[in-house]
Formats: sequence, C-alpha cells, structure tokens
Amino acid sequence: MAQTLTKKLISSHLVSGNMAQGTEISIRIDQTLTQDSTGTMAYLQLEAMGIPQVKTKLSVAYIDHNTLQSGFENADDHKYIRTVASKHGVLLSRAGNGICHQVNLERFGKPGWTLLGSDSHTPTGGGLGMLAIGAGGLDVAVAMGGGAYYLVMPKVVNVELIGKLSPYVSAKDIILEVLRRLTVKGGVGKVIEYTGEALATLSVPERATIANMGAELGATTSIFPSDEVTREFLAAQGREADYVALAADVGAEYDEHIVIDLSALKPLVACPHSPDNVKSVQEVGKIAVQQVCIGSCTNSSYADLMKVAAIFQREGGTVAPGCSLTISPGSRQVMTMLAENGALATMLKAGARILECACGPCIGMGQSPESNAVSVRTFNRNFCGRSGTVSADVYLASPETAAITALRGVLTDPTTLSGNVDVTMPEKFLIDDSMIIPPAPEGESVEVVRGPNIKPFPINVPMTEKVEGEVLLMMGDNISTDYIMPSNAKLLPYRSNIPYLSDYCLAPVDPEFPARAKEKGGGFLVAGNNYGQGSSREHAALVPLYLGVKGVIAKSFARIHAANLVNSGILPLEFANEADYALISQGDYLRISNARGSVLSGGDIIVRNETKGVDIPLVLNLSQRLREVLAAGGLLNHTRANNTAN
Repeated sequence: MAQTLTKKLISSHLVSGNMAQGTEISIRIDQTLTQDSTGTMAYLQLEAMGIPQVKTKLSVAYIDHNTLQSGFENADDHKYIRTVASKHGVLLSRAGNGICHQVNLERFGKPGWTLLGSDSHTPTGGGLGMLAIGAGGLDVAVAMGGGAYYLVMPKVVNVELIGKLSPYVSAKDIILEVLRRLTVKGGVGKVIEYTGEALATLSVPERATIANMGAELGATTSIFPSDEVTREFLAAQGREADYVALAADVGAEYDEHIVIDLSALKPLVACPHSPDNVKSVQEVGKIAVQQVCIGSCTNSSYADLMKVAAIFQREGGTVAPGCSLTISPGSRQVMTMLAENGALATMLKAGARILECACGPCIGMGQSPESNAVSVRTFNRNFCGRSGTVSADVYLASPETAAITALRGVLTDPTTLSGNVDVTMPEKFLIDDSMIIPPAPEGESVEVVRGPNIKPFPINVPMTEKVEGEVLLMMGDNISTDYIMPSNAKLLPYRSNIPYLSDYCLAPVDPEFPARAKEKGGGFLVAGNNYGQGSSREHAALVPLYLGVKGVIAKSFARIHAANLVNSGILPLEFANEADYALISQGDYLRISNARGSVLSGGDIIVRNETKGVDIPLVLNLSQRLREVLAAGGLLNHTRANNTAN
C-alpha cells in the first residue's frame, strides 16, 4: 500500500501502537535538542531520573535564548548546562554560535531521523526531511534517557505546491498563506506534508521557513521530502554522506489535500495579534512603521539575509528617519559569510543595528519597540506583549517586505520594486565547528555546577479521589503560553527559579492572579479554545503546579501544553458541551468527587459547581498510559515508579 512520507518515518521508528489514526503510538527518538530557556529544567529532570549518559544517537544543547547577561543568572545557567552536558554525553553549542534550529539545520539534521526538541519550532528540521517534533522539556529528558516519545497518531495533510514564486515573493508568504487558510488551530492533531512540482524551486532554508511556522498552525510537525535540493544543501555543508532520498509513494492517500499556486501569491503580513490574521501588504496599506526586526529561527538564513542586503544595495540610502532596524543572523556561519562577502558592510551602511546570532527580539529579549509602535518583524509570533511592549502592534512579514519597509518607513509591497533579488545558494558553506563543545570522554569525572538561582522544580503528588477548589481565573480563546508564563527579558533569567516566576504567572490576563492563587491554595483555571498555544515551555505547567492549580477546564487545548499539563499531573479537562462554559464563573467552587477512579477507569468525569448547584460533564481525551501518568502525579513520578524511561 502506498504510504505518505510521514507514515514511512513513523513506521520505521515505531515502538508501540498500530498507527491507527487517533490512537496513541510511541516512536524512537534519534536526536534531541534543547535551548537554554527550557534546557536547564530539562537537564534537572534528566538528573532526577538518574541517567548517567544519554542514549540517543545525538543530543545537542544550545545557548541561544538567555544570552543577555545583565546579572549572574543567565551566565550561571549556561555554566550548569555546559557542565551537565559534558557529564551526560551532550554536545554544547556555545552562546554566539547561533539559533538552535538554524545551526541544527546546518550541522546536525539528517533526513529520515526523528528529532525531539524542547522548543516548539523544532519542526524546522522538517525542511531537511526529518520527523522533527517540539515537546516539553520532560518529554525530551525521557527521550535522552532512551525512552520512547508518545503521541497520538496524526492525520496527514498534503499541501501541494505548484507554480513558481514571483519576484519578491518568498517562502514566508507561502506559510502565511497556509496560516490564512487553516488558522492557528487548523493543524492540531495533524502533520503537514509538502509535495508538488514547486518543491524543486525551494531551497532547504526556504523549506525550513515553512516547516518552522507550522508550529503556528498547532501542527504536530511539518515535513518536506529529501531530494536533490536536500543533497545539494548537505553537500555544501560538507555532509553529503548524511543524505538519503525520501519521498511519499506515488498514489499515497492523505486525510486532506490543499493546493497552493505559488505564482498567484502576493506579499503577505500577519497583522496584530495572531499569526493567522493574514492580509496582503497592499490590503494593509502604507502604515507608518517605527521598527523593523529581521532574523529569528524563521528568517535568518544566509539566503534570507543576502536578499535583504541586495535590496539595500539596489535601493541605496539608509533606514528611514523614525524607524529602527535590527538584524540578527541565525548562526555564526551566516554572520561570517556575510562579513566575508561584503553583505554585512552593506547592512551597516544602510543603518542596520547588527545583533548577535541569537533569538533576541523574537522572544522579547531586548529591542522592545516604543509605546504604540508598529513593528514589522520576520519572526513567527506576534502575540500581544510578546515584543516586550504591550501597546505595540507587531506585523509578521518576509525579509523582502521588511527590508524595503525599513528604507521607506512605511509598510511597503516589495513587488513594486524592479527586477529581482534571486540569491544563488553557495556550493560550499563556511564550516567552523569550533564553538561546538564535545562532552567529556569520561562523564563521571565532571562536576555539575549549579548557581544560587537554580531552584528545585515542583513535583506533584499522586492524585487523590477528591479534587476540588475555587475557579481562580476565567479566560477566553487562544490564551498563549506567553500569557500563562511570560518570557520577556526581565523574566527569562529566572527560568530555573519557579518560585520567583510564580509571581508573574498569568499576570498579562489578570495581574492579581498570582496573589489570589497563593491565597486560595490553588484551584482551577477555565478557558476557551486553543488554550496554551505557542511555545513549548513547560514552565506554563510547572508554575501553575507550584501555585496549586489542580486542573484546567477548557473548550480545547494546544497539543504541547496539554502534554505538559499531564506531565506535571494537572488535569487537562475539556467541556463535553462547549456551551457549559457559561455555567462557570470566576470564584465558583468546583468539586470532582471520584477523580482518581474516573481518570484510571476512563469513566465519565463530572465536575460539580457547588456555587451554582449544577453538574458539568467533562472529557479527558487521553490514553490509558497517560491516565496512569496523571494518577501518579506526573511523568517523573510515573517513570520512577515503573523504573523505566518509557
């Protein structure tokens, strides 16, 4: 029977399950990545499991998020990650070497491998033909310990690309078009598999841009075939031996089929405050822009930035008065090549502020725009306040749109320019892995160093029969992890200090929430659809756990956050009838009388609203294994009890 590429890769890595859609399966993980924002917690969890050496084919720790060292906290976390990686067999990519997804694409990604990363944009690796999935840090720690990764067998959506991009229209416009059609909820429970004649015209970095923002669809991952384009990229990276041809079988059947004619696309932008609020640049019009930021794991490749430099070179002049421009190359490889070929000088002459090879402004780590500003960014998320300025309006755009907008000072359609800015991919990239540190040959001799800001992470207790508490907060749809646990420049240094972070949990929704949760001794959260969209950060579950949150009742959940709640032993409950959301108010007292028994048996779960005197049916869409994880009080407890990393 003809198979999709997704099913081929799952089948070749299948550990348990029968690949029936909607049922739980587990797969073997070849490679993991962590970054320093989530990595400290992941390695603390790995240590707690007592695993002496990682058991994957390859694991890499990246320092690319918390690189702004305004105090000792970030530097201490980096030292911890460096020593714990050395001890347990993990490669370290030092600060300054680049953004994890860009470097992994360049130096470590292998077609046909599975990759699990403690970052929601890990699916970037799908541009190289990997089955690359973002997850919480605890899931990644289990995978490093040799355990399988569990997921629900996804649907497979075929996005067929035909035609050819017009001048100044780019891969970013392709994924924005997909988001326009499917929305931020449209990929939940699905893998997006790209095929079509147009793939031959898209480089690996362009494919990676598209796969990267599949995370914004809520998709499990996105994947491209491994073909001649892939081989050429790997050969240019000195890694042709890693190439293997991979594609869907002719006649493979998909659950959904979408066709996008690239020749019909125009430059697009995602308008505030959601990646799926997509309009054409022409439709939005020439609004004044105070800031332009180019970079992030989505659009910081050599080809992206060469196009930016070409526009600057062709148009001449400097950044418009009243507009600030920052550029963050995605890796040291990219930065050095730009410096050597003169493109970096072109950017500097245009008035760009060159930032280090790191995530930077994308995660709110510096470069927050002015009050009420319009900021045009080549990033992947534009949630309200993520930039660090709540009053700012952030638009997501392609590098081409961002470049001409910076020069003009108003949002500008790049197709109004003459000619084209085609960039030829280099036959050979600059290869210098000197900032990638191998682990110690004998890890047991390494002393792991923990700074004073690294605090123990909370561990739940086994579930009791009665779960009750007050409704601490009522929320609407699309509450992101940026809202649940903010991650700006002021808070990122405390990602290894859950007690400190607890004072900021859900503060963007209600500044009084942290104090109320502590006063009440915990309780329930209630939300609308797509609760927990965005980042994979498990802090959005660990901090509520610390605050005593026992369950979250929502109309629906984002995939990674629901998994993180289960891993922390917090009930992720869905309304059986969405209209019942109206039967709960903030301050109501809820009680589940037979919680543990119902969770383990798979029976109906009824929450009693004692304040209003009504019973509300809830759904727990989990496998029996995950129900046992919940009953144990989370994945770490379950793993210890079973003396295994499965």
